[in-house]
Amino acid sequence: MPQLNSLLSDIKPVQILGAETVEVQGLTFDSRQAGPGMLFFAIKGVQTDGHAFIAKAEEAGSTAIVCETLPEQINSRVTYIQVKDSAEAMGHMAAAFYGHPSKKLKLVGVTGTNGKTTCVTLLHKLFRELGYQVGLLSTVQNQINESVIPATHTTPDAISLNALLARMVKEGCRFCFMEVSSHALVQHRVSGLKFAGAIFTNITHDHLDYHKTFDEYIRAKKLFFDFLTKNAFALVNGDDKRGQVMVQNTKAKTYSYSLRSVTDFKAKIIDNSIQGLQLEINGKEVWCKLIGAFNAYNLLAVYGAAVLLGEDEDEVLTVLSSLSSAVGRFDYIVSDSQVTAIVDYAHTPDALQNVLNTIKQIRRPEQQVITLVGCGGNRDAAKRPIMADIACQYSDRVILTSDNPRFEDPQEILNQMQAGVKATDLKKTLTIADRREAIKTACILANSQDIILVAGKGHETYQEINGVKTDFDDKKILAEMFQLLNK
Repeated sequence: MPQLNSLLSDIKPVQILGAETVEVQGLTFDSRQAGPGMLFFAIKGVQTDGHAFIAKAEEAGSTAIVCETLPEQINSRVTYIQVKDSAEAMGHMAAAFYGHPSKKLKLVGVTGTNGKTTCVTLLHKLFRELGYQVGLLSTVQNQINESVIPATHTTPDAISLNALLARMVKEGCRFCFMEVSSHALVQHRVSGLKFAGAIFTNITHDHLDYHKTFDEYIRAKKLFFDFLTKNAFALVNGDDKRGQVMVQNTKAKTYSYSLRSVTDFKAKIIDNSIQGLQLEINGKEVWCKLIGAFNAYNLLAVYGAAVLLGEDEDEVLTVLSSLSSAVGRFDYIVSDSQVTAIVDYAHTPDALQNVLNTIKQIRRPEQQVITLVGCGGNRDAAKRPIMADIACQYSDRVILTSDNPRFEDPQEILNQMQAGVKATDLKKTLTIADRREAIKTACILANSQDIILVAGKGHETYQEINGVKTDFDDKKILAEMFQLLNK
């Protein structure tokens, strides 16, 4: 086990009280996990302040405490490391405790509002097919090669993250592809990590419940690129006007990809249908199973990253043509009567518009589009009426329903969504709070060949109401309803 002083090389403590040569057996920021030999981090969180639990950690026998404010009562048996930011210190010290695993593989992070999960999932699949040992850290799940580890956050906390990376290194991984959320950047969950590359997909309206303003949200994403080293690459979406903003201050080598302008990696959509995408990428044609212009961007970002990581262009294109998307991303099933039901994680206005615009491009004139959509509770409320309006603009019928209400009143969320429905769209809009009943109604309304979009939850296999998660899988319920109704 390392000594405390070996974990301090990358931080600048305000002061240290006590011995620096004590042995550290483990790290935690949860006082319930504190114990003899443990190093406890007092983190100021959104809900609670870890400084309030320092005494508990001391009582449990913690060897050392990292804090921003020293406790009034100093325990002579404990070493205190006072720092300016405990969360940032935890990132660096966790990396040191686990032997700086991010330096022992090529770690590539993907940030942006939409497309993160699809990009990292495709990269993981691509590099596995290319014969590498590969790690994945995503919203849907974490993986070490083909072994699945359930995910609880888009980006894990710094201790869990470094523990996972260390496990990947131990199991021979040469690459790891991970989602990097704006929350993780602001909360220093990726501090202390060395990235070989970073990808920016796009930025649209989301998470303003946390970041408060759109400018703060942009600033949070930009932090990722600000801290890249000169040996890393930064690959940004050239068709997003904020792509160049992301790399204004980066030391990394910058590259861009685009469907609409001249960039390092350029794609053109030749054909877009329910069967897939026919693309021309850097002058070479390729067919891919994924659907929609938004996925053309994702595929192009993945291609660009693979090439920048040294892979052969032709081999990358060959493998890309065989890959399927992430679970819950334009994931569809077809009933016996040829009703197509699409399940998608689209939970932002831009993502919903992208999916519906894709459906608009591939639908036939006689096909009715029925959209079922909800908005999560205890999240950005400003997007609720916008999402309802977008659903109405692109659909023949709309059903507003619950997503994960969490601790909010489901009807109040629906009332806020209904505020975005124009008077001319009221006749084609239904409001059904019970999501299962809403899915059943959509299936009843659908005629042969129609398209149903069930948006918002995607890969999630639960619904959260009043803090309780119950089993709920949109795709499974659609299959049940199709069978029940013989659709």
